[in-house]
Amino acid sequence: MLRPKLPDIPTPPTTTVTPQQTQAPASSAGHPVAPYVGVGVGAVAAVVVVGIVLTALLAAVAVSAVSVAIAAVVLRSLVSSAHKR
Repeated sequence: MLRPKLPDIPTPPTTTVTPQQTQAPASSAGHPVAPYVGVGVGAVAAVVVVGIVLTALLAAVAVSAVSVAIAAVVLRSLVSSAHKR
């Protein structure tokens, strides 16, 4: 019978663990740490404003759809009552 040959499992190499440095590098006195914070805040504000505008548009479409549905029901009832007379 034909049997597949499984590959040998390699043994992982032994490594020594060195502790990593946990201190942040010191920044220079004349250089700001985060020079683009103002741009980030402006971008976040723009995204929030666009979200609010899109939500308002969605609410306007929903209100319009409900009003059209109500008008259709009223017109349907008026037409059906006119045919019954």
